[in-house]
Amino acid sequence: MNLRAEGVSKSYFRKTGEANFFVAVQRTDLTLEGGQVTVLMGRSGSGKTTLLHMLAGLLQPSEGKVFLENTDLYALEDQALSRLRNEKISVIPQSRSAIETLSVRENILLPATLYGHISGETERQAQAWMDRLGILPLADSRPRELSGGELRRMAIARALVSRPAVILADEPTGDLDDENTILVLDVLRESARAGAAVLLVTHENDALKYADVACRMDQGILRIC
Repeated sequence: MNLRAEGVSKSYFRKTGEANFFVAVQRTDLTLEGGQVTVLMGRSGSGKTTLLHMLAGLLQPSEGKVFLENTDLYALEDQALSRLRNEKISVIPQSRSAIETLSVRENILLPATLYGHISGETERQAQAWMDRLGILPLADSRPRELSGGELRRMAIARALVSRPAVILADEPTGDLDDENTILVLDVLRESARAGAAVLLVTHENDALKYADVACRMDQGILRIC
């Protein structure tokens, strides 16, 4: 399964003396293929996260379209788009996204819970990912008890438990030490080998070793390396 952007761009209206537009992402084409890791690098503010959010169905482009296979994401009604994202597209966000009143296990299972997808297999997958990512002893803890790196690994487990077709990871190793950085990059590489299309937005030069396709963004312009 592939996810592709066709001519997408994102502009924001702002008033700075005279009214004008700020272009966060210039007109861009990008295809994420199942079975591949695409690494996207660039400075902060270059448009990487904006592009990721458009690919995820979370931010409507100012122009252009995003397709999951033959489905135009932004032609769907909100409810249908939300369900499609839940079933097919997982996002590992750069910011913290835990619900404080839920345990680590409950946070990881939340996407499946929302649409009634909980099963014994889902719970086994959650257990396996917590174990693989070294947070199984924290399963019953609350997010406030976790370090930044542990919260990051919880978010990664939540993204992977549903076996998504597309994984969009925004700086997934930002809070991690060297050992856990390698662990997470290995996990994303393995997810691609299992058939997922993986986009890895990162500042880590070592991530390029895991890339099938390497890209760079600069001032909203995407370049394939």
